Amino acid sequence: MGTAGGTAARTEAPRRLFGTDGVRGVANADLSPELAMAVAAAAAQVFGTGTAGSAGGGSAGGGSRSPTAVVGRDPRASGEMLDAAVVAGLASAGARVVRVGILPTPAVAMLTAQLGADLGVVISASHNPMPDNGIKLFAAGGHKLPDQLEDAIEQAVRHGVGQPPRPTGVGVGRVSDLPDGRQRYVAHLVGSAPHSLAGLRVVVDCANGAASAVAPEIYRRGGADVVAIHAEPDGVNINDGCGSTHLAPLTDAVTSYRADLGIALDGDADRLLAVDATGAVVDGDQILAVLALAMREAGTLTKDTLVATVMSNQGLRLALAVAGITLVETQVGDRYVLAELRSSGLALGGEQSGHVVMPAYATTGDGVLTGLHLMARMAATGRSLAELASVVTRLPQVLVNVPVADKHAVAAGPAVAAAVATAEAALGETGRVLLRPSGTESLVRVMVEAPTEAAARATAEELAAVVRAASPPEGRSAASPPG
Repeated sequence: MGTAGGTAARTEAPRRLFGTDGVRGVANADLSPELAMAVAAAAAQVFGTGTAGSAGGGSAGGGSRSPTAVVGRDPRASGEMLDAAVVAGLASAGARVVRVGILPTPAVAMLTAQLGADLGVVISASHNPMPDNGIKLFAAGGHKLPDQLEDAIEQAVRHGVGQPPRPTGVGVGRVSDLPDGRQRYVAHLVGSAPHSLAGLRVVVDCANGAASAVAPEIYRRGGADVVAIHAEPDGVNINDGCGSTHLAPLTDAVTSYRADLGIALDGDADRLLAVDATGAVVDGDQILAVLALAMREAGTLTKDTLVATVMSNQGLRLALAVAGITLVETQVGDRYVLAELRSSGLALGGEQSGHVVMPAYATTGDGVLTGLHLMARMAATGRSLAELASVVTRLPQVLVNVPVADKHAVAAGPAVAAAVATAEAALGETGRVLLRPSGTESLVRVMVEAPTEAAARATAEELAAVVRAASPPEGRSAASPPG
């Protein structure tokens, strides 16, 4: 990004390689095979030194251990290229690689734990469009990496770690495939269901993504009558007008098939949104409330506490207060929800976007698992999803995504900060403002809650205009209720 006037060059600190959910960008441009290979080699070396605190054995050369890595991906076309680069990077650093093929992100995390691997790698850009791709990393046990480990890997990439000398001869990593990875994941989830799904008809929008094969199978084995849509991935149709970011096709299918509910997954199936029998959207906040009440009733909601992010709707806070359930808030990003769940030993957490974490069954957000337990609650109570979700009355909330050239600089700018302060003063106790740079895209996200949707939208658009003025946008902003 250029600056106006003057002849002196300005040196800027390099942007952080890792966002809120791994390394992500346009495949073969921002995220090149060379970068993918470097990240993988650096991760193998960091985990091979023992600094990651994982168990392992063997020797990768130079006295370091030979870590084991599980590698999976979603079905987007660039994943084939990046999978080859990641596997090559890991093996070049001496890691033993187990490829599991196309599987949801939470399945790779589960297999990382089940196989006793040192790290897991998922090649996916989640809900992003097909041209994008990403690299997500898991530590031993299938847990997301803390910031310090990401920083160590990033420093290794930037300072050339992973370059010669590399292991040779028997020190070079070996690569194998795990033929029953899908069956292991299916059996694990089916075994977690607290109640049969018999009597329920569900439409599952698989987003032509990583769960296209496993999600319908899991729900059918759980007892549901399943209608699967957008479950034929061809490498280019992932998230294309379908899945959790495009709910209209699911709504139409639910009403057409007279289903009890619809479930929309994203490209790597680590989150979901739902629609009830009428086609009304049920978001992550409502799903969290339904599950929290079910778990408290069953005595499994540890400390009667739920973990959610600052993006959660005020309606969730009010519903939990009435129910006597404590809410612990974190910053935006399921990794921070996960960190709080682990550090406090809690049993349920998630985000409004549909990332729901149930540590008893998964180490990360799992949309297929969440859908299974949501339907089990419906079947156990005999209540409709609309009735269950009505416990949360959502305060009108509007999110405006503003494309900008430098999201961090714009979000931290004085003009934007002043505008936010003015808006917060005007709303007082009747609403709130949350403005932040996106963790995965070149956007500044402006979220406003207010007593009416008109007031929320007007305030959000006013703030978005200030953000646009602070940096020439790369495209138009899009205003919509978040979810």
